[in-house]
Amino acid sequence: MEIPVDWYLALSAILFLLGVIGVLFRRNVIIILMSIELMLNAVNISLVALSQATGDVSGQILVFFVMSVAAAEAAVGLAIVIAIFRNKLSVDVNDFNLFKH
Repeated sequence: MEIPVDWYLALSAILFLLGVIGVLFRRNVIIILMSIELMLNAVNISLVALSQATGDVSGQILVFFVMSVAAAEAAVGLAIVIAIFRNKLSVDVNDFNLFKH
């Protein structure tokens, strides 16, 4: 029994929507970073599903690049969050006024 591509794309769309909702409505920077990771993983699911359906491996190769960018984003993002937390003692987005002046 083979699962149709539509199911993978529907799962990808649901995960991407959950990530967008997390970015738009949450105020914690760590949760926003996790939501961005969720959106990147949703794109990876759709790339692998479409690559498998078409029989082309270029989508699967692109997933490795997306994963490396996601790892770098997580490392740099968490380093920035830790640096800001040391000064502000908060990870709330509303408390960050770094670019006002």
